[in-house]
Amino acid sequence: MDPQAALTFGQNALYMLLMVSAPILATVLGIGLLVSLFQAITQIHEATLSFVPKLIAAIAVFAIAGPWMLTTMVEFIRRTILAIPNYAV
Repeated sequence: MDPQAALTFGQNALYMLLMVSAPILATVLGIGLLVSLFQAITQIHEATLSFVPKLIAAIAVFAIAGPWMLTTMVEFIRRTILAIPNYAV
């Protein structure tokens, strides 16, 4: 495997990681922002108030986007495994 192929593979892997994790991360970030705003407005600073809504939102997004995430990752792994003979020296 030449250095350019290794860098391309690494770039594709990082892009796949970003694409698959983006829905959950964006949702948790948005919920965290809303909860922080609520805590600042009401002066309530309870740790579970920020943790529980994020956990529930992450589970909900994973339930909705989970099949897409799994399909995307399986397809990436399948392409990677099938490409191994092309990179063998």
